[in-house]
Amino acid sequence: MNITIETANGTTTAHLEGRLDTPASAEVTPYFEQLQEHADGVVILDCTDLSYIASSGLRLFLALRKVANSKGGKVIVKNINDSIRQVFMMTGFLNMFEIQ
Repeated sequence: MNITIETANGTTTAHLEGRLDTPASAEVTPYFEQLQEHADGVVILDCTDLSYIASSGLRLFLALRKVANSKGGKVIVKNINDSIRQVFMMTGFLNMFEIQ
């Protein structure tokens, strides 16, 4: 699992690549903590190259959303594939996030 973070003009974009399973979630937690520092603005989670997400990965997304809400920020999830979209539908995440 790889995450690349870029910040420009008040928007922070995280490019997620690989499988966000339980071991990877523990590995990338520091990146999500870094994203929380920017959660007072717009945070984009670009999932173009994300192939899988487990419940532990969903928890990271949810924690980021909660911090953004408390800081008046916004989390946008972009470019999810069909299997991740199904997971988001089954868990109610489609209604919790702005999906582009």
